[in-house]
Amino acid sequence: MGRGTTLVEGALLGRRVAGCDVNPLSRVFTAPRLSPPTIEEVADRLRSIDFSWDGEIREDLRVFYHRSTLRQLTALRHYLLARIGSARVDDTDRWIQMVATNRLTGHSPGFFSVYTLPPNQAVSVTSQKRINARRSQTPPKRDVPALILKKSRQLLAAGRARPPGAPPTLLTQSCEATPQIADASVDLVVTSPPFLDTVDYAQDNWLRAWFCGFDLAAVPIWHLRNLSDWTAAMTTTFHELHRVLRPGGFVAFEVGEIRKGKLRLEERALTAGLAAGLEPVLVLINDQRFTKTANCWGVTNNSKGTNTNRLVLFQKPHCALGPRCFSEEGYLLVN
Repeated sequence: MGRGTTLVEGALLGRRVAGCDVNPLSRVFTAPRLSPPTIEEVADRLRSIDFSWDGEIREDLRVFYHRSTLRQLTALRHYLLARIGSARVDDTDRWIQMVATNRLTGHSPGFFSVYTLPPNQAVSVTSQKRINARRSQTPPKRDVPALILKKSRQLLAAGRARPPGAPPTLLTQSCEATPQIADASVDLVVTSPPFLDTVDYAQDNWLRAWFCGFDLAAVPIWHLRNLSDWTAAMTTTFHELHRVLRPGGFVAFEVGEIRKGKLRLEERALTAGLAAGLEPVLVLINDQRFTKTANCWGVTNNSKGTNTNRLVLFQKPHCALGPRCFSEEGYLLVN
């Protein structure tokens, strides 16, 4: 499910949507955008929250935040966790949590932090100290509620409405088993699995997890180090996708070349999909020209990082006998 963009776009098109991710942050990013409040509701709620805080703060986080900003963030965190813990949390609270979580660190005055990169994760405290020293910078004072309201105005711009259709199904669990989704009920699956152990999702999201009160160390996020384990895990996943897909339904499975282009995961994805009874339709290769992404990561184009993305498209056969139920002449084979 990731950050939920595919689900939001599908819902806005009137589709029934379901998403699954073992990382609880996915629900934080996704659910509020599928049931957004009005900007008036956000403004009223922000005015009602006491952003003063005279209790303890995490001193190590002052490498990212001005003391005043950190006190506001700590106050907001305690408010949200108390609302969640007492089951009083509502769509407006969830929206504020989502916006704040996405504003924790970044590279512009629109974020709560001092300058840091990349903007979609948090570096370690030690790394941020190096960034601050190299840039001779100290965290500036930011107004947390003002920035949340400003970003909310952008996200809730005129013309944006609640997505139509049935309520979404959002699952926080492993994709190996999703019994909440009925057999043969899905037309299209769009997913991008972990690229082996290239990304450490728990470490990269440590600051977001702190703010939202999650212990990602206790979450069984896949961090597969060898190709055979990855292929086995993907095969299990494809079997579950085969179950939920309708005959003729599609899976768009996005991976990338890693290890400096020496390892092309789409080849293993094809193996896993075939083993689960899915038919390969095509492999689409996107050869990227890096711009902002390269600058954020310090990547030189076509020398480091993931320079191409590969989308493998599968289809569930219409015939229950599987991909080989038709002969080369197009006749149905019956044993």
